[in-house]
Amino acid sequence: MKENSFTINKTARYYTIGDLKTAKNILIVLHGYGQLAYYFSKKFEFLSHKDYFIIAPEGTHRFYLEGTSGRVGASWMTKEARLLDINNNENYLEDLTTYFHTQNTSTQIHVLGFSQGAATATRWFEKSKLNIASLILWASVFPDDVSIKIQQHKNTNLIFVLGSKDPYFNEEMEHTCLNIYQSMNFEIIRFEGKHELNQHVLESIFT
Repeated sequence: MKENSFTINKTARYYTIGDLKTAKNILIVLHGYGQLAYYFSKKFEFLSHKDYFIIAPEGTHRFYLEGTSGRVGASWMTKEARLLDINNNENYLEDLTTYFHTQNTSTQIHVLGFSQGAATATRWFEKSKLNIASLILWASVFPDDVSIKIQQHKNTNLIFVLGSKDPYFNEEMEHTCLNIYQSMNFEIIRFEGKHELNQHVLESIFT
C-alpha cells in the first residue's frame, strides 16, 4: 500500500477584534488543544482599544470533546499525517497574516501561542518570511523538531510564560523546559496558576 497526498482548496475559520485601519499592531493568537478560537479570542478583547487588531485563527481539526455530541473543540494537529498538518498550518498562518498586514503595512506583527498553539506558532515562526516583533509562547514545551536559531531573530522580543501549578509540567520537566527557553534568550514570566491564560500577565505584556 502506498500513501499519497493531494492538494485541495479548504476554507479555514478565524475571528478578528478591533479596527485594522487605525491599529498600530496586529496580534495573532493561537488557541490550545480542544479550544475554539471564538472563546479563546475573548481574553484579548481589552486590547482592541489599545491600537491592536487581533486575529484568532482556528485549527482546522474540529471534534466533539466527549463522545459524539455536545461541546466541540479544535486542534492544530495530531500524530496522524503530522507533517502534512504542520505544513498546512504554516501556509495558513503565513497567508492569513500577510493578507491583513498588506492592508496596513505600518503595523507591527505579534504572535501569541498557548499550549499546542505555542508549538504551532514556533514552527511557523521558524519558517515565516514576515517581520515578527514579538513571539509569546505560553505553557508549551519547545518543539524538538524545530532547529530555530534565535540569533537570526534579534529584533524579535521573545517571551515564555508558565503557571506555577501547571499540571502538564512536573518538576523535572519544568526545570528542563525553563533551561531551554533561557538558553535561547527568552524572557521568563511565571504566575500563580494552572494551564491557563492569566489576565494580569496578558495586561503586563501588552500594556
